[in-house]
Amino acid sequence: MLDDGSVDLKRQLIGRRPERWPVRPFREPAWARQEPTYAECGPALIEAAVKRAGSRPAGNWFVFAAAREVRADRPSGVRVAGRELVAWRGPGGELRVGPGACPHLGAPLAQARVHCGELVCRWHGLRVGGDRPGWTALPSYDDGVLAWVRLDRPGGEPPAERPVVPARPRGTTVDAVATLTGVCEPEDVVANRLDPWHGAWFHPYSFARLRVLSAPRGIDVAEPDDRFVVEVTFRLAGKLGVPVVAEFTCPGPRTVLMTIVDGEGAGSVVETHATPLGPGTDGRPRTAVIEATIAASGRPGFARAARLAPVLRPLMRRAAARLWRDDLAYAERRYALRTDHH
Repeated sequence: MLDDGSVDLKRQLIGRRPERWPVRPFREPAWARQEPTYAECGPALIEAAVKRAGSRPAGNWFVFAAAREVRADRPSGVRVAGRELVAWRGPGGELRVGPGACPHLGAPLAQARVHCGELVCRWHGLRVGGDRPGWTALPSYDDGVLAWVRLDRPGGEPPAERPVVPARPRGTTVDAVATLTGVCEPEDVVANRLDPWHGAWFHPYSFARLRVLSAPRGIDVAEPDDRFVVEVTFRLAGKLGVPVVAEFTCPGPRTVLMTIVDGEGAGSVVETHATPLGPGTDGRPRTAVIEATIAASGRPGFARAARLAPVLRPLMRRAAARLWRDDLAYAERRYALRTDHH
């Protein structure tokens, strides 16, 4: 068993040669007869982990979309922290983000046309792209998988030049991004991810034989030790699955990073970003879960499989969306209990 002080766990495990055949048969009790986990995941433990995550700086950066969703031929309308934004790509493919309302009469720039890298408003032909009175481009960042925007007023922190992008596998990878929206706040999404004990109970179609090997205890935990280490089998079909060891960390206040540290796909990550959208028509907050799965493998055949990324991405998105349909119910319930709106 791994102990709580295994700070060098990732360095120790990543780089092992993969097993010849990663799929293993497994035995497990019936769902109702599996070992209960409620005694291990005390509410205070989860709340303390959420508070520690919330205290980390983000430099006012927010993930708002998958990078490949922002195109050069048409703009995309997005909403972050109650602000209407528009995003598109310039002549060189660079990411551009700015206010979503035309400075002339407020037309939706998400419906504008892109011409020579600028937006042309469809109401009266006003061009925006650089700075104009009433319209200023916002700091933005494309990390190759996700698109970020910096909003200093909603963020309320000292601004950072770049966002905190979690560590990702190098070399050949396959990535996919799933986006869902829930009636909750970012902290409710983070709390869901910092409760790994619910996996085999709440998602028996995906996880089996889940065991939390170590978890941060107490309120004051040094950042290198602030991680959950989990042993779990990803279910493939019937009683066949892929056993791995994964760790969960929070590099920022709205981000939870799961890294596979041992087993098939060691080094692969799942980045869960919780982005506040602002209130809905009912006055309650909406939060977007933007989750990037970045898969890697040391197997010789992975490079060939990566060529099928356009085929694999929809399957990866579908798997993530299925989990998050359940997990958003968890996050929404937590928000309702916190605010007594249920």
